[in-house]
Amino acid sequence: MSKYFGTDGFRGKANVDLTVEHAYRIGRFLGYFYRKTTRAKVVIGKDTRRSSYMFECALSAGLTASGADVYLMHVTTTPSISYIARIDEFDCGIMISASHNKYYDNGIKLLNSKGEKMDSEVIENIESYLDGDIPEVPFVSDEEIGKVVDFASGRNRYIGYLLTLATHSYKDVKVALDCANGSAWMIAKSVFEALGAETHVIANTPDGININESCGSTHMEALQDYVITHNMDVGFAFDGDADRCLAVDENGDLVDGDGILYLYSSFVKERDNLDDYTVVTTIMSNLGLYKALDNIGVTYEKTDVGDKYVYENMRNNGHMFGGEQSGHIIFAKYATTGDGILTAIKVMQVILSKKMSLSKLVKPVVTYPQLLKNVEVTNKDEAMNNSAVLEAVEHASVSLGNQGRVLLRKSGTEPVLRIMVEAQTSDLCEKYINEIYVVMSDENLLVEVN
Repeated sequence: MSKYFGTDGFRGKANVDLTVEHAYRIGRFLGYFYRKTTRAKVVIGKDTRRSSYMFECALSAGLTASGADVYLMHVTTTPSISYIARIDEFDCGIMISASHNKYYDNGIKLLNSKGEKMDSEVIENIESYLDGDIPEVPFVSDEEIGKVVDFASGRNRYIGYLLTLATHSYKDVKVALDCANGSAWMIAKSVFEALGAETHVIANTPDGININESCGSTHMEALQDYVITHNMDVGFAFDGDADRCLAVDENGDLVDGDGILYLYSSFVKERDNLDDYTVVTTIMSNLGLYKALDNIGVTYEKTDVGDKYVYENMRNNGHMFGGEQSGHIIFAKYATTGDGILTAIKVMQVILSKKMSLSKLVKPVVTYPQLLKNVEVTNKDEAMNNSAVLEAVEHASVSLGNQGRVLLRKSGTEPVLRIMVEAQTSDLCEKYINEIYVVMSDENLLVEVN
């Protein structure tokens, strides 16, 4: 586990966990690292939170001081940076965003020249530089100092690319978009209006501190209410940097990432008459998704939680589609990262191709109640391998049979074990979680609360 960078970048409270000095030094190292025989070229985007502007300036200063040219796409989405980094042959891309977190957090996401999450070797070098374990990199001077270029045109090119992926006109379709007061606030509306939809947008007035505030993919209630109140055909909600998408059907019911994975997998299998089609999921996907996929003959693989692991599995095994329950959906034919607006376009493709409502398309997925409890423990490895705990987990698993499951996993960043139970009823979920929790307590594995 990296010291600063997790599966989705370096993230934390702005100027507390992630400071302006961190950003400057990351820029200094990247500018030096990519300055080979020619000048390095780096593209930067940001979301709407107040601190994003500060980090943009710090990164730019560090990069140019090391001889890199910086191209600013300003407020834009993570997938747009991924796309532009890839097609315009940038050395790397940087997105300043804390995704679905509150405004006071921020993050630095690094993408390589293929638009993929940055290679672990580069991350390790950056962390060593931040800790002073490798020598300071030299400043450049004179004509070697880098330049900063306004590159808003890159955002427009990305919009143009999205428009080419739509297979139908959206004329006479009423679509509601929740832009989370974040990166998608201008782009999503432009795309859906250009495709002919009657487009209604909420949470599209960012002020620097209202990003994800009671809106977006982590707070679906506002969009659900809007869809019902205004008689929308479908709704889509994005997170702060628009690499996630969740949907709302015409009845105001939530369609999460599992529903989207089923909808598109079943569509492709039927359309292309495929005997063997595999979708990549994470271990947190609902049992109801797997039963629905089994019924239509779609195979699946499971990875650890994180779209990074989903993409690695897809790339290593040649799979073209995968994602997370949270709405990170990856269409490998079109992108190398999750893309919320692209996901919405592909959902619209299925709705319009099948001439069916979203509720009917996802009806085969019967979601099982799922309960998750985070338990703070004194030692994660000790708790995970405790024989009494393992026996309790096994007992619950055997009792549930094929009508549920139990998952015990370690948090990657906190001294926490996550107990997840799926079952036919919420009462059963609570029963087995409590049984496992009591065993942990009896074994003196829990952190005492004063």
